[in-house]
Amino acid sequence: MIELKHDELVFSFPEVHDDAICSIDFQRTLRIPDDNRSYPLPPGLGRFPMEHTDDHSDSLPVKWKEHGGVLLPMYQAEALWINFNSDYPFAVKIATGKINAVTGKEWSNKLTRNPQDYLVIPDQPWLDGYCVQKGLIRQFVAMPLGEGYTAEEQISGKAEHGGLQIIVYPMKRKHYELMQREESRMADSVLCQMKVFEDSDAMGLAPGGLMRQEIYEDEHDFNVWDTENSSRCFVHILNSKQWKAVTGNEVPGEPPGSKEYTEAGLPWFEYYDDHHQALTGAKTLAGMDSVAAKTIKQGKQPKDNDQVSPENVSAVGPSANQVKEGKW
Repeated sequence: MIELKHDELVFSFPEVHDDAICSIDFQRTLRIPDDNRSYPLPPGLGRFPMEHTDDHSDSLPVKWKEHGGVLLPMYQAEALWINFNSDYPFAVKIATGKINAVTGKEWSNKLTRNPQDYLVIPDQPWLDGYCVQKGLIRQFVAMPLGEGYTAEEQISGKAEHGGLQIIVYPMKRKHYELMQREESRMADSVLCQMKVFEDSDAMGLAPGGLMRQEIYEDEHDFNVWDTENSSRCFVHILNSKQWKAVTGNEVPGEPPGSKEYTEAGLPWFEYYDDHHQALTGAKTLAGMDSVAAKTIKQGKQPKDNDQVSPENVSAVGPSANQVKEGKW
């Protein structure tokens, strides 16, 4: 079962276990410079608002009504990161335009171990972008479909789906209860009527700047995941004008630029967890053009892409407070 509560998607599986609940929200954030330098994690600037697709079905394309799910507004070239919250273990697949954000392969409901096409929560507290290399992602950045920027268009050659897709699998009850008995310390990890617009006006996610973030390997046996029970959700992305027209609500103001934020001395973040191994990244995703690279190829100049040098970088994560002995 999926519920929308306080701008969070709440996935629950009472048929598996009473504790089998996780929530996922989408955080507004700075768009980091797209200059092939790697940056620390930008801050969360609050949750994006979300609304039920069914509540606005009269104003949406037929295909969107069939997809169900939720609506989320983004400005063009705005960035987001995905926040996960759960004490119960889940395998979570994330795709944009039905392109897997971990492997670069096209959407499948099936869970795959080799190559691993999912994240494990609570080990993975968040995801900021496409896994392009070990320890590096390219930030999720909203761009219109049809202009060649999105991961979907660059990999599949089509501008068909847009949005963001999620499917969640809980850990099997017996494995969870065994883990609870053996490892109580894992309690928490850390952190159609008249339409307003047509399918062709949809928004998708494209690869932005490079960010230092590890996507962790699944350290459980693959058979712990309950592939007989899953829930999936289609997150449709609207631009600011569409959101106002469909929902009647204004989109929150645009976030500050990374240069403005950095010059104000506000914090960036580095996540430390030396207990998990990182995935190597997908060559398919690494081969995509970033938004800036695609813009330059089109003979235009990227906007708001000034290089920054974050100095106020805070450590977060389970290993952030570790005291190192050093060399004596």
